[in-house]
Amino acid sequence: MDTFRVAEAARLLGVSDDTVRRWIDHGTLPTTGDSPARIPGAALAAHAVELAKAADDPSSTLSSARNRFVGLVTRVQRDGVMAQVDIQAGPHRVVSLMSAEAVDELALAPGSLAVAIVKATTVIVEAPKG
Repeated sequence: MDTFRVAEAARLLGVSDDTVRRWIDHGTLPTTGDSPARIPGAALAAHAVELAKAADDPSSTLSSARNRFVGLVTRVQRDGVMAQVDIQAGPHRVVSLMSAEAVDELALAPGSLAVAIVKATTVIVEAPKG
């Protein structure tokens, strides 16, 4: 069973070490009882899923897409007819290349709420050597 130190858990969840410690103190995240505190991987994964649910999807559209990242636009970089849009969705940075016209139609600017939808035929999964 994988376990994670407080700092590792914080980095994986995109929060501060103090936030993870508060969650432990309030019983939101369990520990293994080791010193220093270690959090079971399964509990950390379940908490990550709950945190992801906290971001409401502003669209009212039904969709078959399951890889939806709700976040804030952090940068829009235009280059002629094309643009790069960066979205910060929790700890994830999603970058999209689209037409400048689409940026205008969607009124995307830093601070805008946006949903990045990813549809990929290839997903590579890696795990650390153990």
